[in-house]
Amino acid sequence: MIVMKFGGSSVASADRICHVAEIVKMHLERKPVLVLSAMGDTTDLLLETAEEACRKGVFSLSTIEELHFNCLDELDIKESESEIKTLLDELKKLLTGISLIRELTPRTKDYLVSFGERLSVRIAAAYFKSIQIKAAFYDAWDIGFLSNANYGSAELLDESWENIPNKILPLLDKGELPVVTGFIARETKGSITTLGRGGSDLSAAMIAAACKAEEAQFWKDVDGILSADPKLVKNTRLVETISYEAVAELAYFGAQVLHPRAMQPCMRTGTAVLVKNSYNPEAAGTRIISTLEKKQPIQAISSKKNVTLVDIVSSRMLGQYGFLEEVFSCFAKYCLSVDMVATSEVSVSLTLDAARDLTDLKNDLSKIASVEIKTGKAIVTIIGDVSRSSEILARTFKTCELLGVQVQMISQGASKVNISFIVDDNQAPELVRALHEDFFEGI
Repeated sequence: MIVMKFGGSSVASADRICHVAEIVKMHLERKPVLVLSAMGDTTDLLLETAEEACRKGVFSLSTIEELHFNCLDELDIKESESEIKTLLDELKKLLTGISLIRELTPRTKDYLVSFGERLSVRIAAAYFKSIQIKAAFYDAWDIGFLSNANYGSAELLDESWENIPNKILPLLDKGELPVVTGFIARETKGSITTLGRGGSDLSAAMIAAACKAEEAQFWKDVDGILSADPKLVKNTRLVETISYEAVAELAYFGAQVLHPRAMQPCMRTGTAVLVKNSYNPEAAGTRIISTLEKKQPIQAISSKKNVTLVDIVSSRMLGQYGFLEEVFSCFAKYCLSVDMVATSEVSVSLTLDAARDLTDLKNDLSKIASVEIKTGKAIVTIIGDVSRSSEILARTFKTCELLGVQVQMISQGASKVNISFIVDDNQAPELVRALHEDFFEGI
């Protein structure tokens, strides 16, 4: 079996759903399971409608209704209209409640946004059946997705690993094409939850890993993972094969193709992942596997802007244990997640992905050290074979020197696949382009 996940842009309209059906037809002999996101901008529209209901006490579902009913008409599956209408009536009741109490709790928000995926799979499955594909839709909880009650970013419970194959594999044995909602689950008391950022990808990865699938396919609107952001670099190259660790680092430091969290189930089981372009299915895509036999010096370059650099200096650090614990307890107190860290005998520098007011943090840190907070910074990350770090660093610093770029901090990740450094925000785009030209375009 394989798992095929299609994002919102891939199922945004009747034409796109027809196109997805053509792709699926080519893989039917491989026993696919489909995981779908909400159609186009439906999730954003749902949230905007709920916020309007909270703020004004009134709301309109016309845009969402038109999108889905027009899709039914264009796909010529009017017989599914009552099913879609039932869901939209349920949604209307929920929004009426929100408009009356003027409140949108995390639990209610998860229930609200679940309608996007639930509508999407019902329409897609109905269309597949109309073209003689034996398909059936399933809400995630129908095929074993069980989570905790951390609304907005729920974690799947261990029971899901057993539940999912017990539900899915018999369906495949009957020759069925299951069309499953991504992004959502149910907690133990029955309330609907969402899986947070990368949630739909996580759903697909979980099904693939739990069912020991041949591979998990993520159909996006790009040809695969590229050597750099195509918005910054014209002559990007497709990364044909890459490791899980490298993809996780790329995503963490700016690339948006796959969220690191979505990789975890496949990393646990060694399940291969393939990133493909639903707009260009002939493209080879990027294969993600456990380890690479042959490593290139550089596989990709990414950047992350709007970073804050915190420099902490204290002679108390010298030979003292417990100092770093004091430092990091300050960040924990304000729920601040640290990206990069570099230390010396008397100082520690770190970065935050935070646009928040850090006055209270600085006051706390100033009790134990001298603190300087600098905003307007960017992280530039090089993903590659860090056993060749001397060569990589020599070429990188030569490029920085030629451009007049001052590197303000450097860190080599424990995963041994990335080297990251801090520069000024306004210098990052030019530096990424120059590094890409040096490492890729001269080959």
